[in-house]
Amino acid sequence: MSKWVYTFGDGAAEGRADMRNLLGGKGANLAEMSNLGLPVPPGFTITTEVCTWYYDHGQAYPDELGAQVRDALNTVGETVGAGFGDAANPLLVSVRSGARASMPGMMDTVLNLGLNDATVEGLAARSGDRRFAFDSYRRFIQMYGDVVLGVDHGDFEDLLEGVKETRGVWLDNELTVEDLEQIVSLFKEQVQKGTGKPFPQDPDDQLWGAVSAVFGSWMNDRANTYRRLHDIPAAWGTAVNVQAMVFGNMGDDSATGVAFTRDPSTGEKIFFGEYLMNAQGEDVVAGIRTPQLITRAAREAAGEEAPSLEENLPVVFAELVRVYQSLEAHYRDMQDIEFTVQQGKLWMLQTRSGKRTAKAALKIAVDMAEEGLIDRTEAISRIEPGSLDQLLHPTLDPEATRDVIAKGLPASPGAASGRIVFTADEAERQAKLGEKVLLVREETSPEDIHGMHAAEGILTSRGGMTSHAAVVARGMGRPCVSGAGHIRIDHKTGEMRVLGRTFHAGDMLTIDGATGEVMAGSVPTIKPELSGDFGILMGWADEIRRLRVRANAETPNDARTAREFGAEGIGLCRTEHMFFDEDRILAVREMILAEKVEGRKAALARILPMQRADFVELFRIMAGLPVTIRLLDPPLHEFLPKSDEEIDAVAASMNAESEQMRRRAAELHEFNPMLGHRGCRLGISFPEIYEMQARAIFEAAHIVVKESGAAVVPEVMIPLAATRQEIDILKARIDAVAAAVHAEQGGDAIEYLVGTMIELPRAALRAADIAESASFFSFGTNDLTQTTFGISRDDAASFLDEYVEQGIIPKDPFVSLDIDGVGELVQIAVERGRKTRPDIKLGICGEHGGDPASIHFCEAMGLDYVSCSPFRVPIARLAAAQAALNARPEKDG
Repeated sequence: MSKWVYTFGDGAAEGRADMRNLLGGKGANLAEMSNLGLPVPPGFTITTEVCTWYYDHGQAYPDELGAQVRDALNTVGETVGAGFGDAANPLLVSVRSGARASMPGMMDTVLNLGLNDATVEGLAARSGDRRFAFDSYRRFIQMYGDVVLGVDHGDFEDLLEGVKETRGVWLDNELTVEDLEQIVSLFKEQVQKGTGKPFPQDPDDQLWGAVSAVFGSWMNDRANTYRRLHDIPAAWGTAVNVQAMVFGNMGDDSATGVAFTRDPSTGEKIFFGEYLMNAQGEDVVAGIRTPQLITRAAREAAGEEAPSLEENLPVVFAELVRVYQSLEAHYRDMQDIEFTVQQGKLWMLQTRSGKRTAKAALKIAVDMAEEGLIDRTEAISRIEPGSLDQLLHPTLDPEATRDVIAKGLPASPGAASGRIVFTADEAERQAKLGEKVLLVREETSPEDIHGMHAAEGILTSRGGMTSHAAVVARGMGRPCVSGAGHIRIDHKTGEMRVLGRTFHAGDMLTIDGATGEVMAGSVPTIKPELSGDFGILMGWADEIRRLRVRANAETPNDARTAREFGAEGIGLCRTEHMFFDEDRILAVREMILAEKVEGRKAALARILPMQRADFVELFRIMAGLPVTIRLLDPPLHEFLPKSDEEIDAVAASMNAESEQMRRRAAELHEFNPMLGHRGCRLGISFPEIYEMQARAIFEAAHIVVKESGAAVVPEVMIPLAATRQEIDILKARIDAVAAAVHAEQGGDAIEYLVGTMIELPRAALRAADIAESASFFSFGTNDLTQTTFGISRDDAASFLDEYVEQGIIPKDPFVSLDIDGVGELVQIAVERGRKTRPDIKLGICGEHGGDPASIHFCEAMGLDYVSCSPFRVPIARLAAAQAALNARPEKDG
């Protein structure tokens, strides 16, 4: 018989930490904490395999599951001395999700399950606290009504606020037992009104309703969105954890909280967290009440008056410190823990590796390596390469004038400016139109995740450092300020009011997630400083990686940025980008529209000194590092004048008639220009274009060699070649120009290479032949993907998402390399090219050069380098180190 249920608690468990694929992260860690002898309320985990079964069998359950759940419930009841459904001594449970990958707030939770009109009286009698019992019952009806029965959460909130307003109280814990009994009645009436049925009284019906709701939430919109953003497969499924309730709302010796063993924003080695007295766990993360800080030092630093847990419950705090230290030492990582204090006794409800910012992740990895908890290779493996993007963009200029209008909690570092939007849907809509927006909410909920992802940053008026907004923003790398309590939002008028000032939807705001400041208008930024922990870890990565990392750059600014980020040369200089400058586009158009060679050469003679100056600057910046220069690639139509004014300007400069220009432009028109007269085909038809570019390259190289004495290593790349013959013809012309320039300039001959981009399937298949003439291959995977799939990258967005959602392809192939198809062509070209020319230099220069998954493939293929945009160079350096570690037959440590 299959085992679908695993128990834990009372100092023992049937599971372990390494069973997260089966038990989910939460279930595996509850089992591990139980095995460590920590105080964990007893419970059981329904495995992820049940989730798979549930969806494979029309949302039904295995036959044996019911009996296994009953047996596990009885075991829990025996442990705590209570019975599920026992009116006099009821066992109450929580029902929570738990996927193998942490998905905070994305799926559903139900607390206090097992309460009904009879058991609430038993709970009141057993606890001696009727107010606590009915507070728990109203919470249960609200959560169950929302999560399981589909009654709008806001309907319950409106009823609750109505009673509070009538009573003249502000906080939930100021309500009397009579108020709570009234709220229970109102909530039950709302359920009857919303569902047409009374609130379920049978605890077994409640349990299976909640279990089905958790499994159902695995496929809800917010979970699907989160999985898509974080590359979590839907096939993994979620587990369900059923656990005996412990109550943080049993009076002034009870509490609930969330804590991190190190600061998740900065990575500092300080105990960090928040708690609420006389509350339940959802109150902390939902932002309903502003929580208090756990440590006295944090409270004093924040200037808060509300006492810390260390001051309120010092004995409990001391035990919590011992627990967190043992958990961090055991897991060898920063832990995110949830706890409840029931009448002075500490209970641990969860531990998991904590979500953290990129800055914190770097500091924690470096510190733990230097503390001896982990080794350097594990420190490198711990950092998600893509997360470094958070560190590579500007922060607010400390010298800039700031019109600070409010201050909240620094929930997720970084700075963001954007126009105010008040809903997630509006954030997503405006972002798609290219607008930078700031999502402003009282508090965010899991339903807002699509808007949070679309926004530049998030600002909330309620909630703490462990609220939904804070946790999700840190995971996404979005700046966030939470709990800016002076802000009032009026959704009806589309206004935000703060301390006498009013801001409207569309107004510009700036937030600083490092300080919690909120500012009117847009504040200037400065470049990041990439030193300290970043420099240390990148140094470790550079010692391990085999792949070199170059940058795609054609402007001096991009080249300098690339060098600052550690680029080891330029892997793709797209010369056509240089042609669009205002001072040279006219000459380029004259060259294209000229009907005779003489006219083209005259225009090219005007472009030559501009191109030469471009290359001089790049060679100086790269200071002896290789520079791969792609000769003109795009179809000529991209440079042609479009408007009448532009046509008239070109005609005037050429002393020609405008109508003649229109006729010439029409002659050059192509129906499918991306598969038309472009790349090396231009060089064959108009040899003077490539000859001018070659001259500019070699003259620039001689200039820099003479002025600095440093070696210059130009690599001349012929684009879109399909045959060896194309390479032979163009290489002969390039070599002739190089010889002519050397004869004119004198001095030592410039060493250079001539190679080609492999961006057509035929070129990959004929690589053995092409390698006879080409000294290097650079895989242009953007075009190779287009020509392999027969898909235009510019048009693919309209349907590729649907292909991913339907499982036809795993990811957008323009974002992450298609290993099975495009990857096989790369492999064929590598093998055949090396067979002909064993020392052939091999690299990749499409956008895939900065994609970590694609970099792992490049390592497996034995390429020499990857090239990517300047801001992705550190990402590529780290991903290359991780790829090298994965390729080792036995990993260190």
